[in-house]
Amino acid sequence: MEYIIIIISAIFVNNIVLNKFLGICPFIGVSGRIETSIGMSGAVLFVMTIATLVTYLIQNYILEPFNIGFMQTITFILVIASLVQLVEIILKKVSPSLYQALGIFLPLITTNCAVLGVAIMAGQQELNLMESIVYAIANSIGFGLALVTFAGIREHLDLADVPGPMKGVPIAFVVAGLLAMAFMGFAGIV
Repeated sequence: MEYIIIIISAIFVNNIVLNKFLGICPFIGVSGRIETSIGMSGAVLFVMTIATLVTYLIQNYILEPFNIGFMQTITFILVIASLVQLVEIILKKVSPSLYQALGIFLPLITTNCAVLGVAIMAGQQELNLMESIVYAIANSIGFGLALVTFAGIREHLDLADVPGPMKGVPIAFVVAGLLAMAFMGFAGIV
């Protein structure tokens, strides 16, 4: 039952983008087309899950036992950047087609604060290893849901008659705000 609460809460109630406001840069920058949003969502799912697993182990078996918790942020940033580079190198050798499909998304994830935020929040909520992994997967699904939904709306906005000063980013921010308010409706579930 606890896993279901973690999943529903992370995807809908406490959505990483629409509630926590993490990962806004790719949310606005990559959401122009549904295809690119799906690619970014898949890359975030993979990296966020691996990063949360590794940072959990580092937090609980290195930082806390040696009483160096103050090194958490810089350590997690280095781990995430290293993981992204490692994944990029492995994909280039093992699966060039998948590497080409992910394209620019892997380097973009290095600077995605949602990945770092989920790794830190999993530790702050004192989740165990399995709960942390479920939390990371659910957050990445919530990120993907928000990103793909927003991309679909933006594709329709390109066809709409939007006033000149509101075209582009201004209307995107208005829609993002409305989408965030829509997700607030899930607050009573958990």
